[in-house]
Amino acid sequence: MRISLIGVGYVGLVTGACFAETGNHVVCMDVDTVKIEGLKQGRIPIYEPQLEEIVKNNVREGRLEFTTSIKEAVDHGIIVCIAVNTPQDTDGAADLSYVLQVAKEIGRAIEKYRVIVVKSTVPVGTCERVRDVIKAELRERGLEIPFDIASNPEFLKEGMAVDDCMRPERVVIGVEDGRVEEILSELYAPFLRTGAPLIAMDLRSSEMTKYAANSMLATRISFMNQVANLCELTGADVMKVMRGIGSDSRIGPKFLFPGIGFGGACFPKDVRALIKTSHDCGYQFSILEQVLEVNQRQRILFLDRIKNHFGNDLKGKHFAVWGLAFKANTDDIREAPAITILRGLSEQGVTCAAYDPKAIENSERIFEGNNNITFGQNQYDVLKDADALLLLTEWLSFREPDFERMKTLMKTPLIFDGRNQYNPANLTRRGFTYICIGRGDRANA
Repeated sequence: MRISLIGVGYVGLVTGACFAETGNHVVCMDVDTVKIEGLKQGRIPIYEPQLEEIVKNNVREGRLEFTTSIKEAVDHGIIVCIAVNTPQDTDGAADLSYVLQVAKEIGRAIEKYRVIVVKSTVPVGTCERVRDVIKAELRERGLEIPFDIASNPEFLKEGMAVDDCMRPERVVIGVEDGRVEEILSELYAPFLRTGAPLIAMDLRSSEMTKYAANSMLATRISFMNQVANLCELTGADVMKVMRGIGSDSRIGPKFLFPGIGFGGACFPKDVRALIKTSHDCGYQFSILEQVLEVNQRQRILFLDRIKNHFGNDLKGKHFAVWGLAFKANTDDIREAPAITILRGLSEQGVTCAAYDPKAIENSERIFEGNNNITFGQNQYDVLKDADALLLLTEWLSFREPDFERMKTLMKTPLIFDGRNQYNPANLTRRGFTYICIGRGDRANA
């Protein structure tokens, strides 16, 4: 099948590469000439496990191509997917300017029947607006060219996006007739051989499903963080509580890990966008408003833990930091809790030496000109003479470090763990002061 992806960001590149991997002929289009030229030469603009190998393999096999011409993309694909960014607007709504501009350009370029699939995360009713924009452009051209609109939200987790695309738990499509459902069913058939469902619904329900899914996951995280805060006050151990409730099949164990809050490009933006949609409808989605408030407060509480330990005087302290990305297996630092925490420490006169396996380059741009923040070559580099270690991202390489080596490098064997990665009793036996989240005074018992 001939597929075109418009927008070669995170979603567009991963999806396009995975479609090509199953034998489709895919053209990915973007207006960013530097990005497109880099991809043609094998430079992958984001870090995602397995992605580089799949892109290079399919370019070599001739199944994956890149272009800056939207006319070329629309001419190529029977299915044309819109996968451009929908950044947060000033009022919290999703900015649809890129989506609607692409719709205009499709209307100017389309010559024969196409299925236009909106993969970008968009508010309810956007697919209808895209259809209206394309029709308006066709009227301007004096043409009546048939096309169909579909919604196909993505559910890719950064760090596992290729696996999620190749082996999805479900595929959701919003369609208006059976012909489009058949076309998309054929496209996704190779990904659904293990029995995962393709769930067809109307356009608006499909658009809502994406926002509802991300908002539910964000709610679970904020709920568990509040449970963790209560555990600290009552002397309970949140990790034991998590196991206790996660074993209930009605609840399940995923997205229950307490910590310093969620970040990234999706959860914060999508929760705010759903709140804005609710306000536009005259409805107050109060639970989601609390989800965002709890998430922001969780970072401040972590800073407070650090300040309280040092008697509220951090000036002149030097900390090592492990982890900058908002989660492991990505270089994405958008709304990363670590960035908020480092900024807060820097404002208190603290110097920090930070390390992350993949996110240093992006972080250097954020902290350019800030002399309080430096970056190391490896996780042990940054420990030298540190008054404490802050563990802020749950990379696997941080799970089983050489604790004896750490003690020889650090000025003080003190760990503030924002991800609850270690066993408190083991750390205490090794001579560390270990401060984590939601485990009461058990960490140093």
